[in-house]
Amino acid sequence: MIYERLSHSARPHTLPAIKAHAPCPCGSGDIYTDCCGQWHTGTPAPTPEALMRSRYSAYVAGLSDYLLATWHPSTAPGELELWPVKWLGLDVRRAEAEGDAGIVEFVARHRDTSGRAQRLHEISRFVRMDGRWYYIDGQIIDDEREAS
Repeated sequence: MIYERLSHSARPHTLPAIKAHAPCPCGSGDIYTDCCGQWHTGTPAPTPEALMRSRYSAYVAGLSDYLLATWHPSTAPGELELWPVKWLGLDVRRAEAEGDAGIVEFVARHRDTSGRAQRLHEISRFVRMDGRWYYIDGQIIDDEREAS
């Protein structure tokens, strides 16, 4: 899970909201209101990839309530503190959905409070319940180990 990989030595902070007509942080190329903004305001994300992109954008914007609301109840933490990192970009490597199950593999890049650039490579699992997709959990991929 993204928040577990972040430095816990830093204090939580509040992030600025995303401007409505700014490019969406998820990297889709669309403006925020036509992309993740619609999912953040209540419309259910139609696919696991759309939900994963909207969750990335929620981390960028500090929308912890959205993150918790889109986390499957069986795996969601009771509370979520977001840590002060600068999100740098998202690369969706693959996205698949079959029936009510889906996976999304992605790499999210960020810079921690010391300025060190980091990458989070994860394969996330999603499930659809009552017409809504939820994040279940993710498997962190160690890119250094895979390269050797």
